[in-house]
Amino acid sequence: MTTDPGLERWRLILGAPAEGACGGLGGDGAARGGALDWLYGRGDPEQDRRGVRRGGVKRDGGRQGGSGPSPLTTVDWLDEVHRLFPKETIERLERDAVERYEILDVVTDAAVLERIEPNPTLLRAVLRTKHLMNPEVLALARRIVEAVVRDLVEKLATEVRQAFSGTRSRRPSIHKQARNFDFQRTIRANLGHYRPDERRVYIERPHFHSRTRRHLDRWQLVLLVDQSGSMLDSVIHSAVTAACLWSLPGLKTHLVAFDSDVVDLTSDVTDPVELLMKVQLGGGTNIARAVRYGASLIDNPRRTIFVVISDFYEGGDPGDLVRSVRGLVQQGTQVLGLAALDEEANAAFDHGTAQRLADVGAHVGAMTPGELAAFVAERIGR
Repeated sequence: MTTDPGLERWRLILGAPAEGACGGLGGDGAARGGALDWLYGRGDPEQDRRGVRRGGVKRDGGRQGGSGPSPLTTVDWLDEVHRLFPKETIERLERDAVERYEILDVVTDAAVLERIEPNPTLLRAVLRTKHLMNPEVLALARRIVEAVVRDLVEKLATEVRQAFSGTRSRRPSIHKQARNFDFQRTIRANLGHYRPDERRVYIERPHFHSRTRRHLDRWQLVLLVDQSGSMLDSVIHSAVTAACLWSLPGLKTHLVAFDSDVVDLTSDVTDPVELLMKVQLGGGTNIARAVRYGASLIDNPRRTIFVVISDFYEGGDPGDLVRSVRGLVQQGTQVLGLAALDEEANAAFDHGTAQRLADVGAHVGAMTPGELAAFVAERIGR
């Protein structure tokens, strides 16, 4: 048995074939190996396609040696994982169990849900599988939704407050905050402390901008979010963003979800948990129909920000979509098309349709929820 922590890690990473070089596992090391084998020993979809099983043994229709999944239940496995691994590793293992291997009882078994720690991966899994849950399990799953959404709202609310705190003023401020640092005035005021031999300016007195109070007056924000299966992260972030913007004075926020149908979720914006529990993922995509509905909500076109969050793969008539967006732009509405982002923040969308929308005057790009709040604040504050 190996007693070297480094060799033990390599043995856990490489699996049973590395035992000769790294040594065997004992005690908690063996338990960690068993927990990893329970999950990753069941085979990888890509390896299955190539006919290779974990450990490099060729599949020929049956199991031949090697360490396959142990008879642990999902509940037992979770208990072992939480006992043996640090938090970051636990989250990765739970994510792989749900998303890579589709072990759905992680989020549909009451006994499992009582033990599991809420995190964004589980939130996505709950929203995808809530239709499979009985009332008891659904109540436990709601705990996960509430915990993760509360954390997201707290983080985004800080960014929203900063975005709407006001524009910079030329008047100096006694409040020393990094975001209000007046670089040019600070350099000018401290040029007398420049040392040529060191090529440095020593700052004895930094200067800061003050901020004016931002006044919001009779603006509308219409958020249209695609709820097709690939857009789950965007649905979550849109619900949280709408909740944070809802209470701002002078800003009337609408939230509309769509696939091939259109659902107005504005009445639930103040409760993003309830809103997300009502979302029905999947279906086709008819963006043009959603845009027409959103246009019907507009009171004053020139004081409206109209946001479409989608991958822009239009299941309806792309020409109809382009004509609808052109009409909104021509009447003075500020149209923003936001491309879908995956969990690594990479944009994934139909570039052709997005370019056609940009050509008729829409602003098209990719933004985080905080950047969207800043965009809205900047447009309103003009």
